[in-house]
Amino acid sequence: MPETTLEELEIRIAYQDDTISQLSEQIYRQDQALSRLAARCQALEQRLTQIQEQGDDTPSPTDERPPHY
Repeated sequence: MPETTLEELEIRIAYQDDTISQLSEQIYRQDQALSRLAARCQALEQRLTQIQEQGDDTPSPTDERPPHY
């Protein structure tokens, strides 16, 4: 195995530091997106619970018969 010079090691470490920084930024962005999606999911669950508790007996558009029947 050829001997690695100090300069080659410094270059390799610089690339690794850059890669670590990019990965860290990507993880941060994914965590933010996941937090937003979790909040939206919770809001939808609350809205669904409200609708179910209201017990509205009016048919929804999905419950109506299509006009061709």
